[in-house]
Order: sequence, then structure tokens, then C-alpha cells
Amino acid sequence: METIGKIIATEKLPSTIEEFTFWTNKERKLKPFDVVVVEHHIDNSKTFGVVEEIAHITDAPSPLAGFISSDFGQVDSTSYTDRIGMNYVKCKVVGNSANIYIPVTEGSIVRLASQSEIMEALGLNDVKNPVPAGYIQMYDGTEQQILPVHFNSHFLIGPEGAHLNISGMSGLASKTSYTMFLLKALQDTTQKRKEESVAFILMNVKGTDLLSIDQKNAKQDELDEIQPIYDILGLEMKPFQHVTYYYPYSSNATLYTYEKKNRIESRVKKQQAFQFKYLFETPEDKECLELLFANVDDPNDTIDAIISYIIAGNGAFRNVETWEDFRTTLSEQANSSVTDKKGQKNEIPVVSWRKFYRLFNKCYQKNQQMFTNSLGNSGIRLRDKIADIKGNEVMVIDIAKLDDESKGFVFGDVMHAVNELKMSSEREDIPDHIIIFIDELNKYASNDAPKSSPILRQLLEITERGRSSGIVLFGAEQFVSDIHKRVKGNCATQAFGRTNAIEITKDDFRFIPQVYKTMLTRLKQGEYIIQNPVFRSLLNIKFPKPIYKYYNE
Repeated sequence: METIGKIIATEKLPSTIEEFTFWTNKERKLKPFDVVVVEHHIDNSKTFGVVEEIAHITDAPSPLAGFISSDFGQVDSTSYTDRIGMNYVKCKVVGNSANIYIPVTEGSIVRLASQSEIMEALGLNDVKNPVPAGYIQMYDGTEQQILPVHFNSHFLIGPEGAHLNISGMSGLASKTSYTMFLLKALQDTTQKRKEESVAFILMNVKGTDLLSIDQKNAKQDELDEIQPIYDILGLEMKPFQHVTYYYPYSSNATLYTYEKKNRIESRVKKQQAFQFKYLFETPEDKECLELLFANVDDPNDTIDAIISYIIAGNGAFRNVETWEDFRTTLSEQANSSVTDKKGQKNEIPVVSWRKFYRLFNKCYQKNQQMFTNSLGNSGIRLRDKIADIKGNEVMVIDIAKLDDESKGFVFGDVMHAVNELKMSSEREDIPDHIIIFIDELNKYASNDAPKSSPILRQLLEITERGRSSGIVLFGAEQFVSDIHKRVKGNCATQAFGRTNAIEITKDDFRFIPQVYKTMLTRLKQGEYIIQNPVFRSLLNIKFPKPIYKYYNE
């Protein structure tokens, strides 16, 4: 490849084992994330560097020199002597072909990297258990190269590392699109390899975003744009396979969903969709009550005490088996000072019962058809369907139109059901990995979430110990700084989309070079900066538009 400059090592700015600088022609096109090679190193080895900063300097001693040379400020004047100038490039060392980490020396030749050298430098060659992560565009003009990027699936979904956290501005970062691209890549690759099975549970939290993922994108111009990238990455031009949709139950089918009624009825008839309900019969039903109060601050643990009282079947709750009876009993409890059989006052004050009743009744009134007394012929339990999930199957659970408390209730119930399945020994064909995708993760795992939140507890359990049991979280949010440090800290893969200037000043971006931070504020849709243990450096990757239908006709 072409030589583009030579190493500079000065007294004030020496080369180190971590970074080096070199000069290059001011017409040379380079950009951050480009890979360069330093020749003639020790034992004929090559040192690889990734461009971080590019500056232009001249021999002018001060800004005043430029003013004077322009005939004291005449913008249309012509200088008789051109300034001596060059571009000054700072690089981060990412490797050496012989694993020799000695600073490169003054005057060493710097050149562009070949495709194989780029792959070696970034740790992209010989990736085991490859799963497409996107592609990178290296260099500009005639020297441009497009290279595929692959994750090692063992560092994305376990067992070596697991969990993905993806952040960026709403709309501009395309968080859902990138997550769905990765999930589609996982479904394709695991289905081909058949070495391990993966199942997918996707929570649809916005409109109809994920309610047509089994239908192919009908925009031919986008398909023509997608085709060459899918060819490079080895993906099939097909939407998601083995998809089933789950909508909250209502008599008219659309009360709790943005989906069209005719589409719901058609899918239900073909057994491609179901409507889920929540009963009040089993201990599991009653234990889920705490999920309705996940974001309620409970410093004195009174809500927890009330739920324990209800689950134990104490007092008037002994024979309660329906939601309506439960609400009536709760109302009576909130409007009287109940005593137990021994005649002593209940330890839980009436004011706490009233607060509990008010919060429950608000949620119950909004979702009365979903909280029902019987399944009937048209209802199912989500936990029963999760208990039967198979490898490569995709469950899309629609909670977009529910209120925040009910969204948390369903999400918490799903996590609980997945955990029960993985801990069960009744089935031999349980998927090796079950991926749960949830957008707006900040609603359940924020820094401000109550420490007693049962949903936060479950998320911590998944991110800290789920890797070993095959439960994987893919979470997305606008601001990674809002997420609980133990949740994001246990995500092996971080993806940063376009964000704002305030967010990049937070501690979460402290390790990112300043130039890359600035780039984060102007990334385009379909572009991410990602970090993964397999990669030797941060990567600026791109990904194609969705292969599935992501829009309304």
C-alpha cells in the first residue's frame, strides 16, 4: 500500500508504546478510525495504529504572521511565499505483527494498511463463532475499502461475555434498527451452525415498530441498497422467521394495541398471534403484584409488607381468587382498621392500605380487560407460552399502548418466566440462550429507580448472573448515563449512536478520545461506535436499513 508519511518523535511529544504521531501531506485524505502501518520496526515487524486526531501546522510563529503575510489583513491579497505546512496525525497503537511493543522510531515509514492488515490490526481476522456486527468503510476515494465486522457470539450472548447496551438520541440513532439487525444476524447464523440454539423475546414499546418483522421490506430501492451489504456479511435477504405476536387482551382486540384489528384477527386465526391475560389464581399471579409498584418509592417497606400479607392469604384475602374480588377486599381493607384473630391491631397502618389501593385501582381500571377472571377460548398466559419456547423462535410482546405501570408489570413477568424456564429441568430442548430485548431501559433500570424495585432486582440478576444460565439482555435507551451502573457495567458490548453535547461530558464517555466524542454528536443514521472485548479498539461501523417491514402502509 502507498506510503503516506513518516514518524515524528520530539522532546515534548515522544512516541510511546501506546501512541505515535506522523507527518503527512496536507492533501492526503485521512479520517478518524483509519488504520495505518509503521514499517521497519524491530525484527521486521509492523506496528498498527488507528487514527485519532488530525491537525494542520505551519512554520508561522503566531496567528499574527498570517495577518501580516496577507498585506496586513487584505483578504484578496496573494502571498509571495507559501508557508511550510503539513498535516500532523496522532494514532493509537492497537497491535504489532510480532507482539513487540517498543515505541516506533523517528523517521519510520507510515503507509496505508491492506485489507488483511486492517483485519489483523483491529482483531477482526479469524473471529470464532462469527456473527455480523456491520461493516466499516476505511479510507476515502479510490483507496476506499469496505470490510465486514463480526462479533464472536460467545462474547455477545455468552458464555464468555454477554448483554448489549445501546444508546443514542431518539430517532436519529436508529437504536431499534441496529438491535434488530443484530438479532436477525443471530437468528441466521445460529440456525446455520446448529451448534447452539437461541430464542428471542422482543418487547414492542413504541407504536407498531416491531409488529411486522416477519414481513419483508417492500421498498425496492432500499432492498437494492441492502443487497450488496447482506452479500458481504453473508446474511439472507429474508425477514425474521418463526415469529409469533402477543397482544394484551381486549374484547375489540385493539383497546391496548396500535395494531390494526383485521391484522390481529387474521394472525390469531392462523395461530400466528395470541392475546394474553392475567388471572388471580396461582401464587405466581399474586407474586407479580409487586411489579405494579416497581417505580414507587417504598422507604419503609410497607408495600412489600402488604404484598407478603396478601400472598400469605391472611385475613380477608384467604379466599380471594379473582381480580374483582381482590379489588373489593382491598377497598374494604383501606377503609377500616382491621384486626387479626388475636384482637391486636395489624402492623400495617390503614394509610398504607389506602395508598396501595389507590395505586392498584388506577392501573386496574385502565387495563381491566387484560386483568381478567378466566382465560376463556381466546386468552393465554404469557408465562405458559414462554415455558414452551423453542430455539430460533421469536416472541414479540406488544406493550406499546399500556400505561407505564402495566408495561413494567408485563416486562417483569416475562423476565420472571424466562428465569423459571432456565432453572427448570423438565425440558431437554430449552434454548441455550434466550435474548430479551427492551427499549426505553431507563424506565426500569435508571439511577433513580427505587432500590426496592423488583424489576431492577431482576435486571441486576440477569446482567450479573444471567450469562451463565443463558439469559441475555439487549437494552436500549437515549442516555447511557441514566442507567444503573451495575446494569450497564455488566454489558460486554456497548454501542453508541448519535448523542448530544451534554451527554458526552458525562463519566460514561470519559474513556473515549475527544475527537471520537465530537463524532458522536454528528453520527448519521445507520452508524455506530461500538466496543466489544474481541476488538482491539473502538470501531466506527455502519449497518443497512431493516430487511423487514418497519413502516405503516
